[in-house]
Amino acid sequence: MLNLLRAKKETAATRLAAENTRYLRYEIERSKCAIDTAQNHFEQVVDPTLIDCYIYELNAAQLRYQFLLRKFKSQEI
Repeated sequence: MLNLLRAKKETAATRLAAENTRYLRYEIERSKCAIDTAQNHFEQVVDPTLIDCYIYELNAAQLRYQFLLRKFKSQEI
């Protein structure tokens, strides 16, 4: 009986870990898209104010991407 409870807990923990991994992968993909979008906007804009805006957007997206990658790699270990 005790082994059955342990198995259920391990299964739930495994399921949760897999769900977290899928979510992180999804967020990493979204961050890549945000980087690409900000880069494209930056390359096409001519207004100095908007240039600054897209520089900040690009930096923020890159930092988020790096954070998510570090988090993903720490889960894999």
